[in-house]
Amino acid sequence: MTELRLPEDGNEIERVIGEIPNRPAVFLLWAREGTPYLARTNVLRRRLLRLLATREASSKALNLQGTAERLEYQLTGSRLQAQMLLLDQARLHFGAAYRDAIRLRMPPYVKLILANEFPRTQVTAHMGRAKAVYFGPFRNRATAVRFESEFLDLFQLRRCHDDLIPAPDHPGCIYGEMGRCLRPCQQAVGVEEYRGEAERVAEFLRTNGRSLAAPAESARERLSVEMDFEGAALMHQRCQRISEVLALSDEMARDVEHLNAVAVAPSAIPDAVELGWLRAGMWRGFSRLDFTPAADGTAISLDTRVRELASVVDANAPRPVNPLDRMERLAVVARWFYSGWRDGELLIFDDWEKPPYRKLVNAVSRVAQKAAQAPAKPRPNSHS
Repeated sequence: MTELRLPEDGNEIERVIGEIPNRPAVFLLWAREGTPYLARTNVLRRRLLRLLATREASSKALNLQGTAERLEYQLTGSRLQAQMLLLDQARLHFGAAYRDAIRLRMPPYVKLILANEFPRTQVTAHMGRAKAVYFGPFRNRATAVRFESEFLDLFQLRRCHDDLIPAPDHPGCIYGEMGRCLRPCQQAVGVEEYRGEAERVAEFLRTNGRSLAAPAESARERLSVEMDFEGAALMHQRCQRISEVLALSDEMARDVEHLNAVAVAPSAIPDAVELGWLRAGMWRGFSRLDFTPAADGTAISLDTRVRELASVVDANAPRPVNPLDRMERLAVVARWFYSGWRDGELLIFDDWEKPPYRKLVNAVSRVAQKAAQAPAKPRPNSHS
């Protein structure tokens, strides 16, 4: 980040601030002691004038004139880049309260708890180390709860949250009486048989529903060829039901281990875009795609340059998975993607080895064109 010492004289402060770009940025204002003031803004110079200069000060607004002695800032090209930078700076300076400092809330997931002897699901905003399948992130808790309830209707997994002690005289529940649970609590099935059903649920979540949809569609076609129209009609209803359940999940919702995506966002540098990489639910950072010609004048296609950037990201040795970092980075991406202020595109795909390059190139072109049509950004000066 760019660092500046702030003079004590008010007129001199205005002169120093007047040389700072009036651009989107994340900044820190440091007082002589204590934690810094951390914020994001779309108009850095104007925001600093309001905070530090007397003429722009308001009796109702925060004013740090005479208190702040040092400024750090970094220009940002997109809200996603700014939110990632806010997270980094908050972690660095605010201790255990860093999430509250930037108002970061964890999105919900549907979790299949495989560490339990009798696996069950729950909606949670926490990702731990125990064996489990996490399906998400969802837009909000309501959509996650609804998806959990509806997709469980396709299986016979238990819905109770008790630590089961199976016994023939266990009272059971309404789902067992309705035939929607295998009733392990009443020893209607053994541990292995119940775990088989849990694995079917896990496969459904890992394949985003294809493990159920594909066999149902094949059976429908076979029954139709065999002129078993009644059976084909029943199987068609099954296919429709599976499609209805899958439609209830949000756009980013996947098994986290298979959540791959590329964010295409504007850059703080002219004639460039930023590509943010998400592999297996783990944020891998940004790569800058610059549109300026090569020094020797060689023309390289956009498709080739995107593939080269992807190969560089892919060649990096995978870092050990840190559940906390994964959870928080995913929260930032989900917050940006599901927001009304998203300023780029997110291409989501299941197989990291087969990125949708054509769609990615088209997205890069759209984001670059939109950025070019926006008010012109001045080139960075000596302070950026």
